[in-house]
Amino acid sequence: MKQQVIDKFLDIYGGPEQGIKVYFAPGRVNLIGEHTDYNGGHVFPCAITIGTYAAARKRSDSMFRFYSLNYPELGVLEMPLEDLEYRQEDGWANYSKGVIATFRKKNYPVRRGLDLFYYGEIPKGLGLGSSASLEVVTGLILRDMMGYADVSMVDISLFAQLTENEYIGNRCGIMDPFTSAMGRKGNALLLDTSDLSYIYVPLKLSHERIIITNSKKARVDVEAEYEKRREECETALRELQQVISIRSLGELTAEVFEEVQEMIKSPVRIRRARHAVTENQRTIQAAEALEKGDIREFGQLMNASHLSLKEDYEVSCRELDILVEEAWNIDGVLGSRMMGAGFGGCTVSIVEEDAVNEFITKVGENYKEKTGLTPEFYVVVTGNGASVL
Repeated sequence: MKQQVIDKFLDIYGGPEQGIKVYFAPGRVNLIGEHTDYNGGHVFPCAITIGTYAAARKRSDSMFRFYSLNYPELGVLEMPLEDLEYRQEDGWANYSKGVIATFRKKNYPVRRGLDLFYYGEIPKGLGLGSSASLEVVTGLILRDMMGYADVSMVDISLFAQLTENEYIGNRCGIMDPFTSAMGRKGNALLLDTSDLSYIYVPLKLSHERIIITNSKKARVDVEAEYEKRREECETALRELQQVISIRSLGELTAEVFEEVQEMIKSPVRIRRARHAVTENQRTIQAAEALEKGDIREFGQLMNASHLSLKEDYEVSCRELDILVEEAWNIDGVLGSRMMGAGFGGCTVSIVEEDAVNEFITKVGENYKEKTGLTPEFYVVVTGNGASVL
């Protein structure tokens, strides 16, 4: 792939091959721990082997040029270093521009321009961290090309999150960029989003596979619903802080929550907070189950996660529920749940290798019969975090 990216770079920008460097940042799958990252809880993602490739070459001036093989209709976008403001018409390139702007904001000057080329393998809209992958690979380019050896991979993930929050205007959590930057093949990351402490947990799937199923259900008004859930949890937290000293819902156990939940004045907010608390507990238990090699317990916790997302957090939808229920009906499916923001998108399932073909056939046929939609299936494997190729 490295030489293919270089060849495509030369097709677009010409010039000598000398000085071109190639980079990669992966997407991610969150195995369990949904809607916990902005509630100070734990998440349990793994990096995967598909992601974003990028090539870069230094320029002698302060001009930046951006090109994506995924959006050839936009052509080469060219702009000077001093004019990297967000512009809607620049589309995907705002994510790259935003990282450059964030580096400068963090007192890492960018003194010369670059020719930048991108190719993303992650299908858009699957909730596999495609934008974070693009931001992290751009951060890695800047660290490498500008000689900022003191910028760590954790720093790059934080810069990517800051780009999303302040430049793009998306109040996302740290999970996606952190996993893209810090992933390790054969492992999942148990990340405490409250303080960024983490451990690697071996993901021993010798006879099992991770399958992502795309519902093909278009998401509508997801950002508005996401913001609503955040606000409901923030309000519930403030109500609980009147009787208990906590900084986030992630600090509570399910038992303590049961004792203090009456301080939350809305039944809806009680459900939202209960999901944040119990999902965090499930995520910790899931990591412990994997460390013991108990993949079946891990699968049961995934199933419980889906029910909580459906009933307490109310971010599932008919299509995701059908995919999960059809998966549960198949022998050899250890666990299945909706993944990501919800209201469409994907499910993640752990399936025994011998049952993969049956899973794809039966879930696909039954889902299409009930919804009229044809799902897509992706068998993914763990990969390493961002790197220079």
